[in-house]
This record gives sequence, structure tokens and C-alpha cells, in this order.
Amino acid sequence: MNHDPYWLTRISPLREALAYRDWTNLGGDYGLDPYGQHRLIWQFFDGPHKMPGQPTPFLFRAEVRESLPLFYVLSKTPPRDTSGKWLIEAKKFNPALEAGDRLAFKLRVNPVVERPGAVVLDADGKPKLRRSGARAGQEKYKVLRHDVVMDTKRRMGWNEMPPNQRPSLALVAYEAGNCWLHDREEGLGFRVDAQGLRVDSYATHCLKGRRDESGRCRGISLSTLDFEGVLTVTGVEAFTKTLLNGTGPAKSFGCGLMLVRRVEGTMNV
Repeated sequence: MNHDPYWLTRISPLREALAYRDWTNLGGDYGLDPYGQHRLIWQFFDGPHKMPGQPTPFLFRAEVRESLPLFYVLSKTPPRDTSGKWLIEAKKFNPALEAGDRLAFKLRVNPVVERPGAVVLDADGKPKLRRSGARAGQEKYKVLRHDVVMDTKRRMGWNEMPPNQRPSLALVAYEAGNCWLHDREEGLGFRVDAQGLRVDSYATHCLKGRRDESGRCRGISLSTLDFEGVLTVTGVEAFTKTLLNGTGPAKSFGCGLMLVRRVEGTMNV
């Protein structure tokens, strides 16, 4: 599969070059939130920020090493640092894949499911009807995205269960995440080894607004879930697109980049 060249880059701060203000701007021991990470990564690319409706020209994943952020970035142009405070380690990324390849992978996603919402109304307040397709003549509904873990909890009545009968949140996240990924495997070009798959680090981030006394975000929130395991490539073209274009929504906020290496070695594909 031919495509324009990409760069896979590891970006880490130079500890000796960081002033105290730099440390606090990076979030100290806790790291930046996804929105702060997004703004930071933009600083390594020339040109204005993306126009509305256009995709961000990079994928990234944030980790924390020795209390400092570490970023993996996939982009068509290599990032550059002009501040002298960051170590930029870039290499060309041109995956050479075959069906049947076995790869260890790490993936952070914003796992959502779509559910029908309220009826769509026209200017007169009347329900809009579908004009074509198998459901022509039926009412249109808004499509709402729900965090897959919260959606699973609602559907199973988790909050109404006696506390001693509830499955743990970690178990709900594992099962919901496992189903979410399994349902998408064929389209993404791979099959995950069921044994050994890790699904953890479920978290909800408050991007805009603030949390109330109960900890609930009163604004725009983003949920993330981490996968780690081994996969087998089943469709080279589809899997290459998965690697280069990312998986799921919220790619601007550190989701969707799949990091892979061959099981037999330690190098990225």
C-alpha cells in the first residue's frame, strides 16, 4: 500500500533545561490534561492551528515517565523544538506488513457507542422524516454518543444494585472495552488474542467546566480506556489505515494512536 511518508517521534522534556515554571506548566507530578497535551504538541509544528472541520495533522499518545510527560507523535512532517527544552527523537514510519503478522500493541481510545436521541424537528416544530433508504418515511432521530462504560452501567442498572452485588468498575470497563474493540476488529484489519488482553486505566477527563462536589464534570468531558496485548493482522490495507489514521474519536486529545512492535523483536514496525 503506497502512502506519503510519515514520522514516528518520541518527545521528552530535558529535565536539566526545565525551570520551576516549566515544571508547573507541565502539570507537575500529574502531567497535563488531554487539552493541555493537545496545545503542547501543536507547538512542535509550524503553521496555524487547524481550521474548523479539518482533522488535526498528527496523532499522539501521552505517558508519564519519572514524573514527566513523554509523548509519541505520528505525523507527516517531523516535529521541531525551538525552545531547547525538549528531546526530539524522530524516525520514518513506513510499516511493512503481511497478513498473519503478530504484533504487540498499545492503544488508548475514547470508547463511545451511538444511541438514538430526541426526534429531529423542522422549522415548524414537526418531526423530520427520512427521505430515502430502508427507513424512508420514518422519523429522524439525533444520534448521541455515550461513553461505553457508562452506557454499560446504565443498561445493567449498576447504580440501582446493592453495593455488595455490583461488579467492580474495573470489571465493567474490561468487559465493555473488550466488546467495543471486538466489534471493530474486522474493519480495523486485525484480530486480538483474547488471552492476555489488558483493558484498564479507565478515566474521565474534564476538558471544559469544573467538577462538582461529587466529582462529576459539569462541562465537556472525555473518557479514555487503554488496551494492551497481541494482535494478528488480518487485512493489510485496513490495518495500515488504522496505524496511520488512528482509531475512534477524540484523536486531537491523545486517543487513537496504536503503538506496535513485532512479537519477535523490540523495534516498531
